[in-house]
Amino acid sequence: MTAVFALATSLLWGLADFGGGLLTRRLQALTVVVVSQTLAALVLGAIVVATGGWREAGPQLWFAVGAGVVGPAAMLCFYRALALGPMGVVSPLASIGTVLVPLGVGIVAGERPGLLQTAGMVVAVVGVLLAGGPRISGASVARQTIVLTLVSALGFGAVMALISEASTTVTGLFLALFVQRVCNVAVGGAALYASVRRGTPALPDGGLAALRGSLPALAFVGIADVAANGTYAIAAQNGPVTMAAVLASLYPVVTALAALGVLKERLQAIQTAGASLALVGTVLLASGS
Repeated sequence: MTAVFALATSLLWGLADFGGGLLTRRLQALTVVVVSQTLAALVLGAIVVATGGWREAGPQLWFAVGAGVVGPAAMLCFYRALALGPMGVVSPLASIGTVLVPLGVGIVAGERPGLLQTAGMVVAVVGVLLAGGPRISGASVARQTIVLTLVSALGFGAVMALISEASTTVTGLFLALFVQRVCNVAVGGAALYASVRRGTPALPDGGLAALRGSLPALAFVGIADVAANGTYAIAAQNGPVTMAAVLASLYPVVTALAALGVLKERLQAIQTAGASLALVGTVLLASGS
């Protein structure tokens, strides 16, 4: 049961990342964030009402508010990186933060990393250094893409750490995720409004008709992310958390395979090695948790 739901989490997160990156190649990244998160908030709101999750409201939800403020910036950087660079490099690098930042929080709180976690950090850093690839024939990953990816990794890690403090039960988790998504929409919407005021169009070429055509894909991105949070919660509750964390952390493989199959994306050998090491480092970090 744990393995099935954790692997479902990887599939959903991986496809959501691929879909978000693909959409950002034809829509403004902020538009993708705001619309997909609005649809996700609607779904989560219905789940909270159906499960009675509102009864678990309390001061801990301020952590979810914090996650909702950090989240849009992380998603914006991530989607821009996916649109600018190879998904087979961006996705594994971004996944590092989801375990590295919570681990850092634990270290500050007095915990000490084990041997596997220490090895994971070393392997992940080497992977980051290699993933940019050598500057041969202009084929390396642009520095801007790497910077955006690493910023998004830190942001995603911070969101994970904050959400873990915002809830202790499954119904509480859905309430925290709902609050987070509402804040995502508010913060992202304010940023989108400011962007439009500066002259950047919120709608793609073709206007509302083109946006309506993208709504099914935007809905999939938002709802798949929500579903992944649910399957991960089930996986972690029904078996070893370590197993759930390790299997769920394999989602960059799904993104990379989708990019290979749909976009025919090809990486240099050193980029593939770097991305693979980053993924291995993530798995080692999660294994030691």
